[in-house]
Amino acid sequence: MHINNQHTLKEEFVVQGVGLHTGKPATMCVKPANPGFGYKFQRIDLEGEPIIKADVDYVVDTSRGTTLELNGCRVATVEHILSALVGMGVDNALIQLDGEEVPIMDGSARIFADAIEKVGLEEQNAKKIFFSIDTNISFTDDEKNVEMVATPSTEYKITTMIDFNSNVLGTQHAYLKGLKNYRKEIASCRTFCFLHEIEYLYNNNLIRGGDLDNAIVVVDRVLEKSELDKLATMFNKPNIEVINEGILNNLKLHHPNEPARHKLLDIIGDLALVGYPIKANIIAYRPGHKTNVAFAKKIKEYIKKNKNMLDVPVYDPTLPAIFDINYISKLLPHRYPFLLVDKIIELSDSHVVGVKNVTFNEPMFTGHFPDNPVFPGVLQLEALAQTGGVLVLNNQGGPEKKFDTYFLKIDNARFKQKVVPGDTLIMKMELTQPIRRGICEMKGTAYVGNKIVCEADLMAQIVPRNE
Repeated sequence: MHINNQHTLKEEFVVQGVGLHTGKPATMCVKPANPGFGYKFQRIDLEGEPIIKADVDYVVDTSRGTTLELNGCRVATVEHILSALVGMGVDNALIQLDGEEVPIMDGSARIFADAIEKVGLEEQNAKKIFFSIDTNISFTDDEKNVEMVATPSTEYKITTMIDFNSNVLGTQHAYLKGLKNYRKEIASCRTFCFLHEIEYLYNNNLIRGGDLDNAIVVVDRVLEKSELDKLATMFNKPNIEVINEGILNNLKLHHPNEPARHKLLDIIGDLALVGYPIKANIIAYRPGHKTNVAFAKKIKEYIKKNKNMLDVPVYDPTLPAIFDINYISKLLPHRYPFLLVDKIIELSDSHVVGVKNVTFNEPMFTGHFPDNPVFPGVLQLEALAQTGGVLVLNNQGGPEKKFDTYFLKIDNARFKQKVVPGDTLIMKMELTQPIRRGICEMKGTAYVGNKIVCEADLMAQIVPRNE
């Protein structure tokens, strides 16, 4: 699989359960969807079977979960299934429901993640467009003492911290670097609440589907026998106990910090409502659905104002290169002073990203220009072409197969800002057509930071090298 392509499910899966808040039984069928479809919910029990997009603009309630509504189509508790889809690498899915609320299952995303793992993913012939931020995006809620921030990163990382002033939970942290460990580390972490919340929620019919099997109930004080008996009646259990750790009815935690991990699970689900997969380092102190959604709205607003940053390559010099200069010099025929690619940092069968560090010691600055060094636009095009050459020649068999590439055509070349010594040129080349008869057509874009400095459509021919 190519991690830069979109994915959907190989086949649909079905789960059945009850809604946590409504207590009503529901059947949910999650189906494959076309590239670019994203996540959408469909109420098949309503007239016309209306569809609502999983979008932060349609959130109408965050009191005990995240609820979407549009034109009378309402879907509640969407965060766990969305978290599972994101965490398991599904980009496009249609989620059909025969009721208002997504079934709570065991209070985590485990059953959804396991179902996705069982049916498998299907790679789609479409690129996955990430949004990479270049500045900190922060949100604070002084009333709830919540702080959330997204900082630039080359991947999706999340850190959560919770602090409920509880002698049972204490202060907890959870961290996830990338999504590859989502199923193992996060998916099974269940929702939780405190005992003092239970009676209010029960009396107000807010947890009609609540059960000790789908939530962790934290007990902060010693309970009298009469209180335990009342809870047993409430949850239709023969008896209820509290273990030493303060968890109701001998429920064993999957992780010592399971509550903090569940908050992380919720963040992934709620931020799916932004509408774009993001590359950012998310840090959240005391998050909840209300603040998650407010933060998601802020990120979406930022994306709208910075659409040019969609899929901008992010260069982290601390990460190892895919190809270093030693391999590049074996692949390309160019040598000093005309080898203009220092390393390759991204590579698939249809795109490549290379890096050129521009220094004052390069010979062109002697005459271009005296006392005003500017990296020539034609050399920016040449650097792009060489980066594309790495992709093409590597696909042709690597250094052992002796081929060269030659320009046939350059169209739509534009230079948007000058490049000077000290800049790091990030060059992205994408195949726009399959290679046929040795002819390759590519779109090239060069960046300094997140600013486009040069772009062009390039055509080249692959020719066997004469030794």
